[in-house]
Amino acid sequence: MSALEVEPGAAPESGLVTTDTLDNFDEMSCSLEEIKNENDATQEEETNDNTINEQFDDNGVNDNEFVNADEEFELNKEWIGKSKHVFVLSMAGKPIYSRYGNEDKLAWLFGVMQTLVSFTQSSDDCIQSIQAGNTRFVFLVKKPLILVTVSKTRESESQLKMQLHYVFNQITSILTLTRLNKIYEQRQNYDLRRLLSGVERLIDHLLTFSEMESSIMLGAVQCLPLASSVRDTISSAITGACSKIKNLVFAILLANNKLITLVRMKKYCLHPADLHLIFNLVQASESFKNSESWTPLCLPKFDASGFLYGHVSYLSEDCQACLLLLTVERDVFFTLSEAKQKIVEKLRRSNCLEAINESLGNPGESSASAGFVEIRHYLYKCKSTAQFYQPNLSPPYAQSKEPLIEIYKRAHHRLHNVSRPLKLIFERSANEAILAWDTKGFELFVVFEPLIDTSQAIVLIGKLLNWIKKKEERLFHLNAPTF
Repeated sequence: MSALEVEPGAAPESGLVTTDTLDNFDEMSCSLEEIKNENDATQEEETNDNTINEQFDDNGVNDNEFVNADEEFELNKEWIGKSKHVFVLSMAGKPIYSRYGNEDKLAWLFGVMQTLVSFTQSSDDCIQSIQAGNTRFVFLVKKPLILVTVSKTRESESQLKMQLHYVFNQITSILTLTRLNKIYEQRQNYDLRRLLSGVERLIDHLLTFSEMESSIMLGAVQCLPLASSVRDTISSAITGACSKIKNLVFAILLANNKLITLVRMKKYCLHPADLHLIFNLVQASESFKNSESWTPLCLPKFDASGFLYGHVSYLSEDCQACLLLLTVERDVFFTLSEAKQKIVEKLRRSNCLEAINESLGNPGESSASAGFVEIRHYLYKCKSTAQFYQPNLSPPYAQSKEPLIEIYKRAHHRLHNVSRPLKLIFERSANEAILAWDTKGFELFVVFEPLIDTSQAIVLIGKLLNWIKKKEERLFHLNAPTF
């Protein structure tokens, strides 16, 4: 089997950073200071205390706040029965987050986790994971925090660890890594929950997002299907309204966890991991639908040391696409608000709002409706643009994504197994057949009917790639517009 000469969805330039899905989430080589220095401006180092509701004082820690576990907390069957727990604590063992249950009542458990980490560190080692029966304990030490997941799912250690990386990045996006480190340099026993009020909701939503969506597993984003002329008109409207606004770094239009367009300052790109955090913020925040908002946001892969400031608003009551204008300037809300109104006016005149609504209202083609009746579902990722496409769900997966995402995660782990990576997998079970293919230009995962034979699968893959190639201008964001 050979790949196409030019893979579907490829483009000479991308607004997204291409990435290995199992990378270590190191920061990109750019900074907010660099952006402002290029424009002869200065960046204030301190964050707005009122914005992040900081309560950092000498009386912030109550050494008696942890309750006795035997008296106040009983491990009930419902809590024990959860398929996955996620915990975040400080290096000193101070509880920060628990996906289920109350952190204070679980203080003893956080103490056990901290002890395990400290014990291995005392031997110049670092604990990675523990397997106990069908339960996997995975640790991620990202100073000054410790993140732990306890999972009974079939997800691999690397997939669970990636989810913990995302949780760490979600916390960093609220505080910045610089502030996070500074806090614990001054007070190792500080209760970080003082600064993270309401962030639990974002982490909860992010974990569900990472479990049920393919984008995090693939390290890519999906685009809202639109005619290329419509997408270009939208990008042009944004560029025209924003090109003269100083220090505007990104303009992102998205809807339903799909990217519509990304316009960026020259030389700068956005990492899919940061865009996933933006998707999560928008999806988890109903308040954005009610009014224009102004929010500080750290994008850890772009620059973990400082904030961008975001003007966030939905286009209109009759078009539920969300526009984010991200800048390094903290006092340009009204300037960006005016730009947003100009964008909406241009989009309305050019009938782009109707095109967006039509795409949002259209469930999209399933594999069968596109002529591939033997294919139940598939994921196609173009590596050069960090974008992917998947068809609409159809039976037997139409009611729930969970069985399907488990199939994909298992195949993805086998394909990218650190000890024995593979380029091509084809395996059959009583319920379905799965093909996974990793090439230089793309990744492809296809779920077939269980009785398909290998030669038929190969022929269908070729036809499928040709079909995606013909549709690529609608399915992918092929241009990389700049201000």
